[in-house]
Amino acid sequence: MEETIKNTEKHMSAALKNFENELKTLKAGRVSPSLLDKILVDYYGVPTKISQMAAVSVSESRILVIQPWDISSLKSIEKALQSSDIGVNPQNDGKFIRLIFPKITEEQRKNISKEISKIAENYKVQIRNIRRDALDKLKKMKKESTVTEDEQKIGEKKVQKLTDNFCKKIEDVLEDKVKEVMTV
Repeated sequence: MEETIKNTEKHMSAALKNFENELKTLKAGRVSPSLLDKILVDYYGVPTKISQMAAVSVSESRILVIQPWDISSLKSIEKALQSSDIGVNPQNDGKFIRLIFPKITEEQRKNISKEISKIAENYKVQIRNIRRDALDKLKKMKKESTVTEDEQKIGEKKVQKLTDNFCKKIEDVLEDKVKEVMTV
């Protein structure tokens, strides 16, 4: 039974981590090198993350600078950026690529907040699905007589407590991200 609860906590923790990572890739007012994490560049036939082939830095609050370690990869990075969904046209000066992000309007901030809320809700559903699977395992264990009814009830309470804690953590992360997005 303890192994089931540990696995449940591990899966819920992974879901929370995935939620936090997904939020890092959203444009939310401030630019961050993590905005480019989903973009893959064809580097000698191998899909490669930009961060693995270039130094990515924030030069001003709305400008990302990409300096490839191999200058010959500049064109392929530019091409990957143009075909991505980041919505910014790269400026190539032969040594660097600059991405100048426009200021986000109030309406865009509200839309981003709604999108973040939807993502958070999807992860809370994922947490509840993990809970359901754990409760099913506990019922199966009770049916197979590997745990007593009292042990099953204790396990169910522990799983519910984990579920409540992880849903609360998702809410906290959501609240912080929405606050960040709505800050001008």
